[in-house]
Amino acid sequence: MNVSRTARERIRAELIREITDVARRHLATHGAHGLSLRAVAREMGMVSSAIYRYFPSRDDLLTALIIDGYNAIGEAVERADATRPRDDHTGRWLAVCRASRDWALAHPHEYALLYGSPVPGYRAPRDTVGPATRATAVYGRILADAHEAGVLDPPPVGPPPPASFAADAERVRAFMPGVRDDVVARALTAWTSLFGWISFELFGQFAAVILDPAPAFDHAMRALARYVGLPGQPPRGST
Repeated sequence: MNVSRTARERIRAELIREITDVARRHLATHGAHGLSLRAVAREMGMVSSAIYRYFPSRDDLLTALIIDGYNAIGEAVERADATRPRDDHTGRWLAVCRASRDWALAHPHEYALLYGSPVPGYRAPRDTVGPATRATAVYGRILADAHEAGVLDPPPVGPPPPASFAADAERVRAFMPGVRDDVVARALTAWTSLFGWISFELFGQFAAVILDPAPAFDHAMRALARYVGLPGQPPRGST
């Protein structure tokens, strides 16, 4: 092993970590559209040309922050899912929803970068796709497990999805094997409703309307669990 190379790699990794930490603080004050490599370098006491050795452009830095954010919420969701028995499908769903909300409330500016308005001029590369689907994969696995166990039973309400949805369902089914098209459509509605609720709370849309958001959030997530067909009540000890 080349010791000097290993030391350089450690120094580089530490500098990259420091740069992204400073950049996350700048998200809070300037927003993603105002993120500046020069401003980050200035706060770190680096000459502006030096930072480009680590991030050639602002978009490269944004991509690193986006990947870090998706991995962070994905890890939080995976941890929450692992706290419940595998056959506690409703308890797993509630744990995943709560973990998503908790992470968003603890990291509002990173959440806004991931799920807020697109950054003008920025186009996310394919590198972000894998991290972006970590949380989605957990949700899909809960439904697939419930389907395999024979307990995924959506109530007979609402219209069927349009015929054009069949091709979309086939793509989404990669995350929830075996789940039929109409339940895949419900799953998409539930997943986007989860993040819609979080966004409304985080961005102040519930101000002076919902004064105690945590129990209201739980009620909404339980309703969505039933909508997609998960059992009505989680087993004892899962709430």
